[in-house]
Amino acid sequence: MATDFRRKEQLSDLTDRIVESYHAIGQINHLGHCPLPSADAMIEIVQDLKEVLFPGYRRRQNLHMGNVTYYIGDLIDGLHDRLTEQFARAIRYSYDAQGLCCDKDRTPDFEAQGQLHAIEFLESLPKMRHLLATDAQAAYDGDPAASGIDEVIFCYPGFEAVTVHRLAHQLYLQKVPLLARIIAEWAHSRTGIDIHPGATIGPYFFIDHGTGVVIGETCEIRTRVKIYQGVTLGALSFQKDSDGNLVRGTKRHPTIEDNVVIYANATVLGGDTTVGANSVVGASVSLTKTVPPNTLVTIEKPSLRFREAS
Repeated sequence: MATDFRRKEQLSDLTDRIVESYHAIGQINHLGHCPLPSADAMIEIVQDLKEVLFPGYRRRQNLHMGNVTYYIGDLIDGLHDRLTEQFARAIRYSYDAQGLCCDKDRTPDFEAQGQLHAIEFLESLPKMRHLLATDAQAAYDGDPAASGIDEVIFCYPGFEAVTVHRLAHQLYLQKVPLLARIIAEWAHSRTGIDIHPGATIGPYFFIDHGTGVVIGETCEIRTRVKIYQGVTLGALSFQKDSDGNLVRGTKRHPTIEDNVVIYANATVLGGDTTVGANSVVGASVSLTKTVPPNTLVTIEKPSLRFREAS
């Protein structure tokens, strides 16, 4: 059936009603305010950052020590400019949200602050490469199916999620949580692994398989920890103040000490909960209290009944 163009006459009225809803429902509009950071720009920045962190694996191959300085230098120069813009927007957004953008006496030079943040972030990359090298090694050491470090970098969703988390955590430390969450949720959508940018994760961290893993904002993970798919390191409950609002900024998620393994679909909840060093938490275990070091925690196997199929 051909399009009836007469029906398009109602679109003008529809547009008016939609725009009217912007007045009635203001909390999901961003109109007449400072420009927001760009999610698309941040994702492109992450892709370039991975080129810097893992040269030769992705877009540009045939790199060697004779040409890598030029290539990385060009990337860093571009990253500086784009990060400066996104940091400036994020900082200005924070001021706008507090109603400070109209106060000329309290409004900073957002571009200058954005550049300082951009340089601080880029300065973190050498240390981040050292951390990520330990994560890649942990994946290879922890999975007999891995043929080598190259396969881990190319293929492992757990390593991809941890890479983006280390970038997001640096943004979180620099107090630009919106930028941190943009890239963290992009990684979540790609890998099925949900790591809040605030989570503190030590070296040699490995997520095997990974789908369904959740790691909360105030979680602390020490050195040489390995977790499997479906693991939740979450909050036990959410405190509320006298007005019924959620209390923020408290330790809500568990601490996982050195050399711990947590198997598939286990749940560890609560800010007061610690899994002691060298412990193993078995599959499908639910923990809400502290486990001493050197402990094996399992649930009793259910009884299985076998009968002849009809």
